Amino acid sequence: MDINNLYNEWLEKATADPDLKAELEEIKGNDEEILDRFYRSLAFGTAGLRGVIGAGTNRMNYYTVCQATQGLSDFLNAHFEKPTIAIGYDSRIKSEYFSCEAAKVLAANNIKVYLYEELEPTPCLSFAIRKFKTSSGIILTASHNPAKYNGYKCYNANGYQMTDEEAEETYQYIQKVNYFTDIKTMDFDEAVKKGLIEYMGQKVIDEFLDEVSKQCVHPGICKEADLKVIYTPLNGTGNKPVRKILEKIGIQNVFVVPEQENPDGNFPTCPFPNPEIKQAFACALKMADEIQPDILLATDPDCDRVGIAVRENSGEYKLMSGNEVGAMLLNYLLSQKKKNGTLSENAIAVKSFVSTDLAEAIAKKYNCTFKNLLTGFKYIGELITNLESQGRAEDFVMGFEESYGYLAGTHARDKDAVVASMLICEMAAYYKTKGMSLADMMDSLYNEFGYYCNTVSSYTFEGASGMKKMSEIMEKLRDNPPAEFSGFAVTKIDDYKTSVSKNLCDGTKSVIELPQSNVLAYTLTNSNKVIIRPSGTEPKIKAYITAIGSDKDTASKIAQKLTAAADNIMK
Repeated sequence: MDINNLYNEWLEKATADPDLKAELEEIKGNDEEILDRFYRSLAFGTAGLRGVIGAGTNRMNYYTVCQATQGLSDFLNAHFEKPTIAIGYDSRIKSEYFSCEAAKVLAANNIKVYLYEELEPTPCLSFAIRKFKTSSGIILTASHNPAKYNGYKCYNANGYQMTDEEAEETYQYIQKVNYFTDIKTMDFDEAVKKGLIEYMGQKVIDEFLDEVSKQCVHPGICKEADLKVIYTPLNGTGNKPVRKILEKIGIQNVFVVPEQENPDGNFPTCPFPNPEIKQAFACALKMADEIQPDILLATDPDCDRVGIAVRENSGEYKLMSGNEVGAMLLNYLLSQKKKNGTLSENAIAVKSFVSTDLAEAIAKKYNCTFKNLLTGFKYIGELITNLESQGRAEDFVMGFEESYGYLAGTHARDKDAVVASMLICEMAAYYKTKGMSLADMMDSLYNEFGYYCNTVSSYTFEGASGMKKMSEIMEKLRDNPPAEFSGFAVTKIDDYKTSVSKNLCDGTKSVIELPQSNVLAYTLTNSNKVIIRPSGTEPKIKAYITAIGSDKDTASKIAQKLTAAADNIMK
């Protein structure tokens, strides 16, 4: 359909949400604004939908959410005799509204809905799917994106995000749904009366927190250490559950950043509510001057990721990377479980393949099997599910991604900042009783295993032209593979799209035994690495750099050179 005709159709028929009508009227005659909203439909993939909130096929709104939900309903009714679903939502603009509208569509399609009474962390949805044995799950969130974004993630019956095959089939159903004629819906109160929508009570959250607390390695250590914590939920969903779990394990001194305590999808003091960046800690760091805590915690809006800053001997606070926290947590769990006699003989840990290789070295020390999987926590969730089916759930130690996502335990099948916050604080308390900060502990790991400098560079490509540019960059890299990066020779190329690993030293090829993904990984001399990966949810390409040296200065200089080489590729 011609874009102007599509715009006019929406102008006439998009009446369900008055905000959409006002926006469409405002852009009348502005071809560039119209094009941006209608040049494509939001893509539905394994991460569901994600986009800017607003009017049009390329926006998150009532119609795109309900179209996706109708397609999901058709998929579920085709595969399950009596399908059920759990729905959660975060603090973002329109998240609660979208969750209720989705529930109405599902109910109209005779699908029983379990709906959280209030906003909850994403891992709570994964927990609810398994508790109620639902066929699927939906969470309304855009994770750590700026306020103008929202998103719609779909989960399968195992409690992790849909597989590629499930998402593709659901997308085929979605494409058949007309925004204005094919969406079924019903009155919300009527659906509740008929038992098609049921609110989940507080008991579900209490059970979730009970399961989280079982992951403690040293119960009571936090009270003994008198740990002092500043916490910010960044105006998201973590406020209640994180504070409850910290209280549950005996931390009595938790100071919450007041400006970021309560839910607010506008994120007024933190336009980028991402615990990976220092700006997210700005308010907490101001409080730290007076309180002098041992550790600062920040969870993202849907509380599936957590970042930390720790006090160094100088009194300054150092932000720890996701790779560093993942490595420390793995070392803590393995060393303490071995010490306590609770480490399984067949222990297994896992990370995304773009995360630090330091974790593999740590696992090897403790004879722990280690797995590298594609980026996407669903692959870690799938591994846990397979272990569980083999009666090996207790063998799972932890999984993590460099983007600040961690999971210990099998209560969820997604990254969980509630359990991660608890274990990070317990770890900090344990080392505090030994006279060490987490910064000291990280230094000891570098001294033992070598310095791993892991950096990530993101390159943004907005709009229709940006999508084309991203495609061209990946195509060029495949057609003309680089022989070196800043003087470091490429020794191996792993193309996860073709599933081919090529050793450039001897010319041999092997098959990559992982699902196909549009990723190129280059192994360089001295085990340095550059991995190029387009984001699945944002208009970005990311370059993951691994630089290994005997000390920080050596590794950092290598990382700078490799980053410069990646910058040139993205021009």
